[in-house]
Amino acid sequence: MGLLDGMLGQLGGLFGGGARDKNLVNSVLQMVSAPEAGGLAGIVKGFESSGLSQLVQSWVSTGKNLPATAQQIEQGLGVEKIKGLAQNLGLSPDVVKAKLADVLPKLIDKLTPDGVVPKT
Repeated sequence: MGLLDGMLGQLGGLFGGGARDKNLVNSVLQMVSAPEAGGLAGIVKGFESSGLSQLVQSWVSTGKNLPATAQQIEQGLGVEKIKGLAQNLGLSPDVVKAKLADVLPKLIDKLTPDGVVPKT
């Protein structure tokens, strides 16, 4: 997870820099790098299979990111992932969804600078 570890510091500043925001970014980076969940490609696929292809592809592409709503985040990631993140962070699922609506588009954008989801 070397690349992702290095990005944590850079990305933390993008999202407010508070301890909970950094913990959220760290949790999402762990999710993105988890092979059992399919990594970043698995997250992108989850959004695509939920009917949110245009949204997630805007984050992957080199163009402008479309904004996400809390409902779209839940739809793309699934209720169980949201609940798990919320429990790990000591936040309500609604707060996690709202924060992810801000964080996830930026994070995926930064992880796909060439507009391509890495295979590994």
